[in-house]
Amino acid sequence: MAVAHAEHTLTNEQVVFAFGPDMTPVIEVDPGAVVSLEMKDGLGGQITSEDHLIRDVYTDLDLNRVNGATGPVAVRGAEPGDSLIVEILEIRPAETGVAFATPGIGQLYKQLEEPVTRVFRIDGDTIHMNDRVSFPARPMLGVVGVATGSGDPVPCGLAGQHGGNLDDHMTGIGSRLYMPVRQSGGMFAAGDMHAAMGDAEICVTGVEVAGEVTLKFDLLKGATGTWPVTEREDCWVVHGTSGPDVREAIELACEEAARLLVDQWGFSTADAFVFLSVACDVGICQACQPSPFSTIARVKIPKISACPTPFRPS
Repeated sequence: MAVAHAEHTLTNEQVVFAFGPDMTPVIEVDPGAVVSLEMKDGLGGQITSEDHLIRDVYTDLDLNRVNGATGPVAVRGAEPGDSLIVEILEIRPAETGVAFATPGIGQLYKQLEEPVTRVFRIDGDTIHMNDRVSFPARPMLGVVGVATGSGDPVPCGLAGQHGGNLDDHMTGIGSRLYMPVRQSGGMFAAGDMHAAMGDAEICVTGVEVAGEVTLKFDLLKGATGTWPVTEREDCWVVHGTSGPDVREAIELACEEAARLLVDQWGFSTADAFVFLSVACDVGICQACQPSPFSTIARVKIPKISACPTPFRPS
């Protein structure tokens, strides 16, 4: 299927490093607009070879250059209580990506004695880790966010009800994101592209890659989630974010899923509870422990006649 021609392109120098209540748009577009965002990799291009080892992320990386998000894009007519719909039409990663692991961070940090850096070759739909290990590409956006309702700006490395560093591999080509609007225009920005990333991102990186993404913007008036909601061809996905407590993130995501089933589709609380258990899947997007980053859980809900979309059509 041909991708719609982008009406506007934002460069990888037009970035923000935090989401807050007072954001100034780079561009304002009408619903239906198609926009391309260029982006550096989530590490800000700081690692280019396997000789660059990260022994301490706080001293060996300039964290002020990490997870920059291209934007923001304001959509005319978007007001608090609406959802900004962002459809990912195309993701075009560069030909080379990187990942690293370092002692002291990640699920297997106790087993890693020395830091490692890997450079990946990306050849179409295949990623080559080395001469022996290749695997399918699964391009996605780690950071997708909008302006917050209030409070201090939230760095792009963290996640919250505005989105931010959701790190959900389902945020890929063909997905429609329902972003909760809390300031006029929504103020959407995205970055932290990965050519592939596994659930939980257990060593703190995916295949970090620069590239370009083409998005189509639209609006859903008068309906919104607490967190961003992702719609795919066969399911819709709700999120819940927390600090270091994975169990809290799971609980919040389940509560959000039940709320939408009850409020939008008329499930009883009991039926929602049972349906979530027998037909839906709980997953972990981000849980790189120990770390100061957010933990993110999701609940995947199948599209059936009783709940075919996240929000009931008006």
